[in-house]
Amino acid sequence: MDSEKSKYYKEMLQELLSLGYTINSVTIDGKRGLNTVFKGYPIQMCHFHQKKIVDRYITKNPKLEASIELQKILNRLTKTTETRFKNRLLEWHTKYEDFLNEMTINNETGKAIYTHYKLRAAYSSLCSNLDYLFTYKNNPAFQTPNTTNHLDGGKFGDLKNRIRVHRGLSKNLKLRLVDFYMINNGKKF
Repeated sequence: MDSEKSKYYKEMLQELLSLGYTINSVTIDGKRGLNTVFKGYPIQMCHFHQKKIVDRYITKNPKLEASIELQKILNRLTKTTETRFKNRLLEWHTKYEDFLNEMTINNETGKAIYTHYKLRAAYSSLCSNLDYLFTYKNNPAFQTPNTTNHLDGGKFGDLKNRIRVHRGLSKNLKLRLVDFYMINNGKKF
């Protein structure tokens, strides 16, 4: 399904701006390219999605000491400041740098690969999103949520249910239903 391409977000942003909406901040789910679409706006990376990204690499119950410690740092995300989080992440990287750089030779290809590539990917994800993890605390006047949960479960949950009830609708009618819903409920977003 190609419904979540960055170009569609860009089109949606232009549409909202042309309708006179003011965008104070944006909470994103980690989809690649969204930070460039919303460049110039305060961007918050959804904490729930960031946790899921890390869990995908190191699992919910990691066995490696380095993974367990990284997970502990991530679990404090909502309870800490940006400076403390960055410092703990830097301390973690310094402590495990040699471990992260361990290489293994692939017997079939003879190429060297990182032994703990998934742990490296989890750390890399945190580093890439670091500038977007504390926007909600750094710009309290915007009241930016730190997750997309309210929108995903609450606001769009009702809309999804209305569409689901009418399963046989054509794509055109579904789009009209979404437009009608947004026009009549848009102020609540």
